[in-house]
Amino acid sequence: MTNITDLGVAAIRAGVAQGDFTAREVAEGFNANVAAASALNAFIVTTPEKALEAADKVDADRAAGKPLGSMAGVPIGMKDLFATHGVQTTAASHILEGFIPQYESTVSSNLWAAGAGMLGKLNLDQFAMGSSNETSYFGNVISPWKRSGGSNAQMSPGGSSGGSSTAVAARLAPAATGTDTGGSIRQPAAFTGITGIKPTYGRCSRWGVVAFASSLDQAGPMAHDVRDCAIMLGAMAGFDPKDSTSLDLPVPDWEAGLDGNLKGKKVGIPREYRMEGTDPEILKSWEDGIAWLKDAGAEVVDISLPHTKYALPAYYIIAPAEASSNLARYDGVRYGLRDLPEGSGLQDMYAATRAAGFGDEVKRRVLIGTYVLSAGFYDAYYTQAQKVRALVAQDFENAFKECDVILAPTTPTASFGLGEKTDDPLAMYLNDVFAVPASLAGLPAMSVPCGVNSEGLPLGLQIVGKAFDEQGVLNAGLAIEERARFTAKPEKWW
Repeated sequence: MTNITDLGVAAIRAGVAQGDFTAREVAEGFNANVAAASALNAFIVTTPEKALEAADKVDADRAAGKPLGSMAGVPIGMKDLFATHGVQTTAASHILEGFIPQYESTVSSNLWAAGAGMLGKLNLDQFAMGSSNETSYFGNVISPWKRSGGSNAQMSPGGSSGGSSTAVAARLAPAATGTDTGGSIRQPAAFTGITGIKPTYGRCSRWGVVAFASSLDQAGPMAHDVRDCAIMLGAMAGFDPKDSTSLDLPVPDWEAGLDGNLKGKKVGIPREYRMEGTDPEILKSWEDGIAWLKDAGAEVVDISLPHTKYALPAYYIIAPAEASSNLARYDGVRYGLRDLPEGSGLQDMYAATRAAGFGDEVKRRVLIGTYVLSAGFYDAYYTQAQKVRALVAQDFENAFKECDVILAPTTPTASFGLGEKTDDPLAMYLNDVFAVPASLAGLPAMSVPCGVNSEGLPLGLQIVGKAFDEQGVLNAGLAIEERARFTAKPEKWW
């Protein structure tokens, strides 16, 4: 029999429902994998008892003949940005270390209601700010992948959802939640050879998710394949009156609608995405993707997204501005860390708390954000960036008059070694160059693994769809998945 921890969401759900194995056996298998993988540093907190508790409930419901939820028997990793009742939630920051929420995020509540269990809280870049998972207060997450040829260099799992991508790729969890503000689901998925989708902005509630940039943040699933992402997204999504940006729309049955036949569909290839500095092997994988979608029956059309080159600079004004506003609440007064030097006043406490509690990358973005929102620079930077954002969204609207989905690389390079880019924040920010435009426009986008490069590291292709058309994105992803036949797994060294 296949090792139970090699199975994905659909296979586990089916096996539990059919009685091939119990949900408790599944939870025990993944709990054991998590306990044995401390070298990867994917989890900040492990909750084996929560996984077993949920599993026992599913087994009892099955024995009693009760209907089972869409995630029944599937234990998952929860990115430590989602508030979990009674379990520490830190956003990987010292300033929230020890914070135990007395409430549950809407997304995690939806998943538990669907029968999922929690293996633990996953490590991430601090406050979701980073592209390599090197900014966490709790240490770097290490990718399970290594460069071929006997290299021992520790590789980046991508960011900010690096704990999620490592956990899924290393078979510590069959699936995990991620959040995507400017590529933080798609880029780590590409770096670790898994699948991840950022749905349309508002499709998943942001209530109970620690905020980075509120007009961009969106939760989504990370799993082994497209079907698993469709199942999990269906469980996560839904209208939430507690989130004013939540979409009041029914949640489609994306799993039932999966179809890799793209006959009659048009796929746009944006000419502006052929950027200088993109790895030639990435460009080759893009050509492969074009051929696969043609084989699936799609017509390929050339499109233009003329404001693409301005998307990244606009993002790195808007996102830090919103971060500066959101992170003002961490002041040492109400919750979290408090650093009160002897004989100091209120302003001294604010300064000392934030200096000790925030990491360098968070401080950098708060400073940038505060600067661009200041009286003398608001119009010159923030207002201009919002105008560029509107133009980027307009580019997509115009492009979608000519095509149904857009195909592009997910990242300009494969994974890089930890420490290789930490001295150059701009080089790090460029990792998001292909991912950010869809985030600015609030569109659904996913990364699907498409092969490995000459160093044996995974590569991903990105599909961007029209607003609310997650089905079109998933179907194009399925067409690539069926033709890429990606089966590579990291060799276990941890």
